[in-house]
Amino acid sequence: MITQKTIQTIFETVKVEDVVGDFVKLTRRGVNYIGLCPFHNEKSPSFTVSPAKNIYKCFGCGEGGNAVNFIMDLEQLSYPEALKSLAKKYNIPVEEDALTDEQAAQLQLSDSLYVVNQFAKDHFQKQLFETDYGKSVGLSYFKQRGFREEIIKKFGLGFANGGANDLMQKGIGSGYESEILEKAGLIKNKRDFFRNRVQFPIHNVSGKVIGFGGRILTANKKAPKYLNTPETDIYNKRKTLYGIYFARKAIVKMNECYMVEGYTDVISLHQAGIENIVASSGTSLTADQVRLVKRYAPNMTILYDGDKAGIKAALRGLDIVIEQDVNVKVVLLPDGEDPDSYLKKVGATAFKEFINREANDFILFKSNLLLKDVEHDPIKKSEVIKDIVESISKIPDALKRSVYVKECSQLLEMSEQLLHSEINKRIQSSAKKQYQLDQRQKERDANTNKSSASSGSKNYEPYEGMPTEEEMQFANGEFSTGQQSQQKQRQNQNANENKKTAEECQEMDIVRILINFGDRKLDEETTVAEFILLDMLDMIEEFDHLVCSKIVQEYLVKLQANEKVTTTHFTYHSDPEIAKLAVDLVAKMEEYGFSEGWERLNVFLNTQELPEINHVADAKSSILRFKFKKIERLIRKNQLLLKESQEAKNDTDMLIYMKVSLKLMDIKKDLAAQMNTVVLR
Repeated sequence: MITQKTIQTIFETVKVEDVVGDFVKLTRRGVNYIGLCPFHNEKSPSFTVSPAKNIYKCFGCGEGGNAVNFIMDLEQLSYPEALKSLAKKYNIPVEEDALTDEQAAQLQLSDSLYVVNQFAKDHFQKQLFETDYGKSVGLSYFKQRGFREEIIKKFGLGFANGGANDLMQKGIGSGYESEILEKAGLIKNKRDFFRNRVQFPIHNVSGKVIGFGGRILTANKKAPKYLNTPETDIYNKRKTLYGIYFARKAIVKMNECYMVEGYTDVISLHQAGIENIVASSGTSLTADQVRLVKRYAPNMTILYDGDKAGIKAALRGLDIVIEQDVNVKVVLLPDGEDPDSYLKKVGATAFKEFINREANDFILFKSNLLLKDVEHDPIKKSEVIKDIVESISKIPDALKRSVYVKECSQLLEMSEQLLHSEINKRIQSSAKKQYQLDQRQKERDANTNKSSASSGSKNYEPYEGMPTEEEMQFANGEFSTGQQSQQKQRQNQNANENKKTAEECQEMDIVRILINFGDRKLDEETTVAEFILLDMLDMIEEFDHLVCSKIVQEYLVKLQANEKVTTTHFTYHSDPEIAKLAVDLVAKMEEYGFSEGWERLNVFLNTQELPEINHVADAKSSILRFKFKKIERLIRKNQLLLKESQEAKNDTDMLIYMKVSLKLMDIKKDLAAQMNTVVLR
């Protein structure tokens, strides 16, 4: 377990803008930074990073947190693993207390998989550099490819010898269970999965080894040339790009990502100084992979081997790129060349010049390439036009679509009006299909809820029908799935806000003031937190919201121990629920200011200055509102008890409850007077 001293050092050292900036291209806006949210697909940046408060918040999807939360959510790491990742980034030594047997048993599967993959990488590297067979077969292969030793070590390249269970025996001998080795894809049927292959470790964006690609070096027709780790809890080929960890900073710096097919292409170009390079590892590009690139830059250039026959098929799979609103260009290398071979032939400088000179816009390149073969065949030409129209229809940005229509109308010798019409038909058709899928999913969800409900109610009403064309399209006749998705996310977020009870909102308001202003002075001797908590001491147990209750109780304990409590204590809390709520309440101060949202949640600040300026009055009024709501609840409870005693004709209890009712109403009137609120009996 990581010591509290180390955790505190990490919290004091880490800068959220540095951590987020490794994954997201950030642009300064005033005192903050903005960028495209890595947690949902968006077109306009709504993701804000606050260096002053050391937090991030997306006002599109609602995700927010501190640097630790960011790494945990993005990398799917546990809290200790995220801390270690940040410690490594800032060169902070990690001190750990010895784990008990019980704590060791609670390690997550993903943690174990990362550990055994790192062990395997180290094992393969030792085989490469420290065994005669590894040096003569594996190392000689890499050097023949022109890889220098420093690049071999940087990418962690290794060698799996031909032994049937060499890695398995070493792993078990080092204390790793065979079950974990198998779940990591390192062994299968009690044998090593990789044998007699050079090994290419695959890293996630934070540099952890999540899998391997192995290339066979012998002429064995029965064995595949490349063998990849099977899918595991930490490795999903469709969501992974080879080399992304080593390329991400260069991609941000260059504002562009180069995409190739193979491992050796990435390593060769990286060694030559072209570091903004990743590989799809032989798979067709997926939406997840494109979104991974988009975190760092909106521009992608794909380098294709000089095989025109294969390129036509590949181009048809690239609609997924423009659908994610990424600007994509295509470079076709000379016949018979791949990126690695052409780089060796012409050198790094000429290679870069070639890319800059030959990079063509994807849709225009596709149009020119496909039209060459159908010039005198009307039927084939119409099919090509449909293909190109389909690609243009995938572009989320309406203005960008219009530019492509103008360009392609000349190439295709068709009117812009006709192209617009065909494109809008496809957009509408796609939207209707998505609508139908959504409705069917809603029906399935509703039926599931009905069957599981004890009441067996049959009041569910299916949707009445498809929307009209006007409903399916925006006012300008266009449809943007990206915009609609963002609107839906915001609506869902607002709906969740509206579900909070008035009392929960009052509790959150108390916590908001404690977190943001609790350490500020109310007067010379008293802080805002001391004033609030001591005044509410007899009502702290009345908090309904679980996380708010945790925060208030912890704050009280620290005050009683004379410990200073800052905003960072809660925004960087080890309890993720506390940290998330704290970040949300800190972020709301920046998002709303004077806002109708406060009034909607029964938080009446419109008669005051902003809480940032007027936190003393804000604290006092928040206590009054909190007490007022709790007294109202006590009155309701007492009225129920009074009614029960009346029905039971229990005169003694009835008299007691009537006296309590009068006392509670007096308290309510007193609170209302302090709040300038009229109370009717």
